[in-house]
Amino acid sequence: MKVPSLLAGVAGEYFVAAELSRRGYIASISLRNTRGIDILATNQQASRSVTIQCKTNQTNRKVWILNDKCEGFYSDEHFYVFVALGNLAERPNYHIVPSRIVAERISRSHRDWLRTPGRGGREHADSAVRNFSDSKGEFLERWDLLGL
Repeated sequence: MKVPSLLAGVAGEYFVAAELSRRGYIASISLRNTRGIDILATNQQASRSVTIQCKTNQTNRKVWILNDKCEGFYSDEHFYVFVALGNLAERPNYHIVPSRIVAERISRSHRDWLRTPGRGGREHADSAVRNFSDSKGEFLERWDLLGL
């Protein structure tokens, strides 16, 4: 069952917060107007905190849509958790990626896309849309990267 993308995004945030809590971390979902940060997470000793942006798709595909602002919004304490919701009866898949890696990869893949001819050999028109893919599962369930 396909739900509106806004609801899927909210579900993704709550799934990530629940998974962090399940693993013994403190997770707080931020207000909707917090740019680029969906969750604040810390360990129980409060000795390490990170910010997380969640991106959710409703399939099992390992591709998520971002925008060009993600190319310049990164730090060592900021992470993306890409959620693939999949079927209702299954646990979602989580791909945990440092923001610097996301920024580098989407920038590089967008440049490559612009250089590749489109239909009929025409140039692609530039766009703010970016795609992140973890097709090889390199970041699947990599909660350890958060360093919490």
